[in-house]
Amino acid sequence: MSLFAGTLLLIIDVQNDFCPGGALAVPDGAAVVAPINAMSGVFARNGGRVAATQDWHPGGHLSFASSHPDVSPGGTLDGQVLWPDHCVQGLPGAGFHPDLDLCPVSLIVRKGFRAGLDSYSAFFENDRETPTGLAGWVDGLGIRAVVIAGLATDYCVFYSAMDSLRLGLATTVALDAVRGVGYPEGSVESAVERMRSAGVVFSDSRRILEGLS
Repeated sequence: MSLFAGTLLLIIDVQNDFCPGGALAVPDGAAVVAPINAMSGVFARNGGRVAATQDWHPGGHLSFASSHPDVSPGGTLDGQVLWPDHCVQGLPGAGFHPDLDLCPVSLIVRKGFRAGLDSYSAFFENDRETPTGLAGWVDGLGIRAVVIAGLATDYCVFYSAMDSLRLGLATTVALDAVRGVGYPEGSVESAVERMRSAGVVFSDSRRILEGLS
């Protein structure tokens, strides 16, 4: 049996608004596309699974600074970081990066679609209780290991990796296939250290594929 069986490649939020020119562009965000495409094709051909998440916010979402006139983008309210309007349902910014190969993807998880509840993790909304449906899908398929790639290291990748561990899944982050927001300063380094301390393995896409082949 292929070592890819029982392993999921989880692609986090590789969307236009998080890439250069987008409303909430992650520095060098489009650089994740090539290594993700390389991994996803190999996963799909060798019995692995590939899923992708998509921020899918309604207009006026809780996380938008524009919904709170007294708070500027980058500020916080009740612990929620407030961002520029981004990934609004049905608008071009919510679409996947045009070079991202979706052919190997067998599940797309839309998250953050509740107006009053944000969602960083691929597995749970930010109340840490409401499931996105991904955990049930993973369990039903007998997936035991997750490789995470995408955007952004210090937010959605971080929370997805920590929840993956919490669910008992062996969790790896492909360092060449993630990029971070870097807000506040030092957030990427802090996220990586917290993930590493919790038991997340860090590698790069080439070594991950070699290890599974």
